[in-house]
Amino acid sequence: MFPLLKKFALFSIPVLIVALVFSNWGDTTDSLQHVKDQGVLRVITRNSATTYYESQGNPAGFEYQLAKGFADHLGVELEMIPVVGLEDIFIQLEEGNADMAAAGLTITKERHNRLMFGPTYISIKQLFIYNRALGQRANEVEDLIGKRIRVMANSAHAELLRTLQVSHPALEWKESRDLETIDLLEQLVNGEIDFTLIDSNDFYANRAFYPDFRIAFSAGKPVPLAWAMVRQPANEPLRKEMEVYFEHLRDSGKLARLIDRHFTFSERQSFVSTHTFLQRMEQRLPEVKGMIEQVAIEYDMDWRLLAAISYQESHWEAEATSPTGVRGMMMLTQATADELGVDNRLDPMQSLRGGARYYRKLLSRLPAGIEQPDRGWFALAAYNIGLGHLEDARVLTQRAGQDPNLWKDVRTHLPLLRQAKWYKTTKYGFARGDEPVRYVENIRHYYSLLTWDELNRYRVPPPRIVADYLPDAINRGFYAL
Repeated sequence: MFPLLKKFALFSIPVLIVALVFSNWGDTTDSLQHVKDQGVLRVITRNSATTYYESQGNPAGFEYQLAKGFADHLGVELEMIPVVGLEDIFIQLEEGNADMAAAGLTITKERHNRLMFGPTYISIKQLFIYNRALGQRANEVEDLIGKRIRVMANSAHAELLRTLQVSHPALEWKESRDLETIDLLEQLVNGEIDFTLIDSNDFYANRAFYPDFRIAFSAGKPVPLAWAMVRQPANEPLRKEMEVYFEHLRDSGKLARLIDRHFTFSERQSFVSTHTFLQRMEQRLPEVKGMIEQVAIEYDMDWRLLAAISYQESHWEAEATSPTGVRGMMMLTQATADELGVDNRLDPMQSLRGGARYYRKLLSRLPAGIEQPDRGWFALAAYNIGLGHLEDARVLTQRAGQDPNLWKDVRTHLPLLRQAKWYKTTKYGFARGDEPVRYVENIRHYYSLLTWDELNRYRVPPPRIVADYLPDAINRGFYAL
């Protein structure tokens, strides 16, 4: 080697090393610090009832609430990036277009090779469901052979089906890259498929809309849900910070409240009453919706909440009257009407304004330590039973060592006000404490129905990937070209 070339070669080696280090800087940079430096947490997600959606122009959904809390914990802004299809989530992560995924992802063996997962925040079951109205039944995997089954492509459900196929080679199904849970449910309604696989949280979140749907059986063991990131060392600090965040959520009880708020389904809620509500939502609500929306704006309320309260009170009948003398759309007593300045309880606008004003008044009189959404449930309970009896139940709750500011704790003590053993120790005495529990439960149920109906009514389905719906023989012909 010539001396000059030898010197150049020796000089170039450290330069090359430095260049290689800097060229891979994006792969080794602490992603947590990067998020803080940028001031934004970019989260890839799915657009569905259990993950992320827009409600009256505002972001909502279980995964959104969790992600917003994490962004606040980090002291940064939150950017939600909704995509269609699970594969898009993985691609966006791998291309660096998002910091993490919060999309109701189950932890599976196949995904572990590709992704790093944060702490588990809820466990779910994977359910085979069918439409009872179409006469389909199944008790075991064998019963699914020869049936039309469709699931989302790249999903844990497809992975589970592949596992089941090992012991049941005749089992077949279709996978679609352009569908979300709601699309599969609609296909089940329309008879386009016989069965689908769905996570239990999705099932209970949507169940009220599909009274004919039944669980055939649960497949496999419960599986955990977690946030996901690209599997690389740079994401380890972000994952550890997730552990800190979720530990705080659990210890504070906030995680339990979020789960209760989004996924609790009352088995006591009659499918007949749900069907009746949906019918009246189509027939009666359009006649009064304009008034409800106007009053809701006047009193800074969600119109769906006011609609749910007025349905619970009167089924949206302006001249409703009960044997106890309460009357009108919001079923006001004469004393309450006088207090609120309502001259004619049968005038729907006066009744709605009176009821909204009364609800806001109760909301303002609750102790400051009660936070939303519990504060709203407490105000509804007080609307039904009065602030005095509600306070008695809170006292009983505190005596039992539970939190008097949480609805999930107080609702278990309200029914005790029927029993002399308990009500004789309270200030206001006997009360039918089980009634406000059902009252709040019903209104929450109706509110959810109104919310999902609005989302589904104006939802624009994603464009179809035609190849996913063609017969296998045709697809094989295309792929052979």
